[in-house]
Amino acid sequence: MRKIHENADAALEGLLFDGMTIAAGGFGLCGIPELLIGAIRKAGTKDLTVASNNAGVDDFGLGVLLRTRQVKKMISSYVGENAEFMRQYLAGELELEFNPQGTLAERLRAGGAGIPGFYTKTGVGTVIAEGKEHMDFDGETYILERGIVADLAIVKAWKADDTGNLVFRKTARNFNPPAATAGKVCVAEVEEIVPRGSLDPDHIHLPGIYVNRIVKGEHEKRIEQLTVRAKEEA
Repeated sequence: MRKIHENADAALEGLLFDGMTIAAGGFGLCGIPELLIGAIRKAGTKDLTVASNNAGVDDFGLGVLLRTRQVKKMISSYVGENAEFMRQYLAGELELEFNPQGTLAERLRAGGAGIPGFYTKTGVGTVIAEGKEHMDFDGETYILERGIVADLAIVKAWKADDTGNLVFRKTARNFNPPAATAGKVCVAEVEEIVPRGSLDPDHIHLPGIYVNRIVKGEHEKRIEQLTVRAKEEA
């Protein structure tokens, strides 16, 4: 099966439908599948549930889907950099399922591993635990969290070969591997496609068995919060 597609629109052809759940890799603006997000916006797919650490910023990343009102619900850990996210949530226009960051990562990993649920101490005694099953192990209380299985996973990698083996670059690895495995179908956008056999097997972060489609493209790579040292006086 040929995995490489000409552009993001082609890579998503036949996969999108209203009301679907999408697992999206990335952390802030680092390692986000910006080309695929743009294609989803262009397609106009709506009533989306998106599992992602956050929703980018107002005019970039998943924030563009919030601005076009294509997202119905976010399953997220952090919302602090997106004013539109906060506005929609406080106005009751957007459903939000808050997750501690480690819990979200494990929910994605569990879904990809075929594990329907797991127990964790994180969130016990807080609003996170409300309505969830509690269980005691060795004198400690844990809550049950469900694995996430998405209709589609969209991720961003550094390199791929034509079989879909992926290599992520440094911190851009973040939520991408667990998000990729959680999708019934995974589409990866990459910066470079290399010949088969040229990747060191020990350096492959995600085997191609998890990746259904690949698209190569140029990426903007914005800086979410530019911080520089104050200029010293001569």
